[in-house]
Amino acid sequence: MSSCIFCAIVAGTAPGRIVYSDDDVVGFLDIRPVTRGHTLLVPRVHSSGLDDLDPAVGAALFAAGQRVGSALKAGPMAADGVNLALNDGRAAFQTVFHTHLHVVPRHAGDKLSFAKGLVVRRDPDPDETADLVRASLEAAG
Repeated sequence: MSSCIFCAIVAGTAPGRIVYSDDDVVGFLDIRPVTRGHTLLVPRVHSSGLDDLDPAVGAALFAAGQRVGSALKAGPMAADGVNLALNDGRAAFQTVFHTHLHVVPRHAGDKLSFAKGLVVRRDPDPDETADLVRASLEAAG
């Protein structure tokens, strides 16, 4: 889909800090992260939401979420947990209509910084964060 920013990132025609890639899914840092390392995973094939998402691609999307989430906990990002979230439809706060899974690293006792992140939504050094996420994935194998 030519007007879809996520399709453009997948195609390499729009910028994105790519941290994960496989045959079905591409992962890149959210440009408005709630926490450091907040990653978006998107199917390579456009789907606007769950209604038109091929179930096999949905399974690959969540498998990638599990892999990235586990890596964020085990690697240099040292997350204590992760939130996986898929907002489906305008009423669910979906703002980009290309199916995507949020992988949000969490740390023990981060309620205040998490709440602040919902408002501020900025990473002071996204290139360093991308390197840390990639290192986490490499360490996880």
